[in-house]
Amino acid sequence: MINLQLSRSQLIALILIPSIFFVAFLSPLSLPLDNKQLLSACLILSALVLLATSAISEHLSMLIFMTAAMLLAIAPAEVVFSGFSSTACWLIFSGLIIGIAVNETGLAKRIGNTFTGRLDKSYTHLISGIVLLSILLGFLMPSSIGRAVLLIPIAMAMGTSCGFKEGSNGQIGVALAAAFGCHVPTFAVLPANVPNMVLIGAAETMHNWTPMYAEYLLLHFPVLGFIKALLIIAVIVWLFPDTPTRSNRSVAKEPVSKQEYKLMVIMMVTLGFWLTDSLHHISAAWIGLAAVCILLMPRIGVVSQQSFQKKFNISSLVFVVGVLGVGALINYSGIGDVVGEQLNTWLPLSSEHPLLSYLSLSLTAFTTGMVATLPGVPAILTPFAEQMSDKSGFTLEAVLMTQVLGFSTILFPFQSAPLMVGMQLAGVSIRHAAKLCFVLTPITILVLFPLDYLWWKILGWL
Repeated sequence: MINLQLSRSQLIALILIPSIFFVAFLSPLSLPLDNKQLLSACLILSALVLLATSAISEHLSMLIFMTAAMLLAIAPAEVVFSGFSSTACWLIFSGLIIGIAVNETGLAKRIGNTFTGRLDKSYTHLISGIVLLSILLGFLMPSSIGRAVLLIPIAMAMGTSCGFKEGSNGQIGVALAAAFGCHVPTFAVLPANVPNMVLIGAAETMHNWTPMYAEYLLLHFPVLGFIKALLIIAVIVWLFPDTPTRSNRSVAKEPVSKQEYKLMVIMMVTLGFWLTDSLHHISAAWIGLAAVCILLMPRIGVVSQQSFQKKFNISSLVFVVGVLGVGALINYSGIGDVVGEQLNTWLPLSSEHPLLSYLSLSLTAFTTGMVATLPGVPAILTPFAEQMSDKSGFTLEAVLMTQVLGFSTILFPFQSAPLMVGMQLAGVSIRHAAKLCFVLTPITILVLFPLDYLWWKILGWL
């Protein structure tokens, strides 16, 4: 007999998804979109509802999205499944294999124990240390997904060394500290995240302007980097309190095994190529994939075929490919362009009210990020920067830099592929990341946005 009993989240999804189609095709709000764009928008919003409510598993939500997109013929396969050709997809694949190797050889536990011995004085000390390590790595590695791939297995081992069981607040807090630390504060470091680079590339191409590394860092890091990192630490400790304990303090350290040495050499070479990508111009994804080939190689590698078959999590890959497909469909359908044009028309920009103009521009970037994901923000808004500059009275450079406030403020985890990847690598539910986002976002808008405005005034940018 079929059990039709639904959970609360499933009931919410069951109500919201038909409502989206009803409102989209009958409401005057949908007038700027044609029928195909409306259908695309409904499918995208339905997928986001499934992710936001966790009505079904994340990978199944994305599989349904991709299947529906193909059945409805709203985009070609190369758009819907573009995630498979994305470097992000293969970085995730590499990260999953590296995570298996780091755990299976015992290297993660060894590194975790070493760092934990310095960070386990208190839970706040531990979370702060992980966030700090994540930010420091942001100055060295240009890929936020690459940073997550490298750090999260180590951070999770640190949590285990502190006595945090699977599903405990401590384990969740450690995962969030590593995932958010690798991604959110590093928006203030010029080459550290994809949206930053999309913005700089678009600004250079369309407006012949490129900010200097130090200029960008001074403008954004004090508030969006340093203070936001402190906020992340405080909110994690508040939402997911725990106390670290270690039962293995008196256990003698085992000698480093041959497999650990082998893995360390492979990872040092891999990290070396990652750090020097500006010289050789090889994508971090292909460097990671080369490392994985070595790790899986019989006799040479450290991951056996049995471990690969048992421990490799294909659902994580399907999920992220689906999320990337959502962003590709937004761009392909033209929904992002329509939203950008409408926002530019509606904005209350005026040179007589600089604070209102500043908040309007920042919140526009934030809102666009909810519709088009984070890398879509500069792609959509940069073409309109000159008009926004004329209406607001701000310099073109200041208008462009307000986008950073928007795409560094994440309300829903699905907006950020690195954040979603990080949670998948940590094996922690997306709903915990969503909980953290829902607390961080209003504080960021109400406190950090005005604080950043004052900082920009001091620097003479406004």
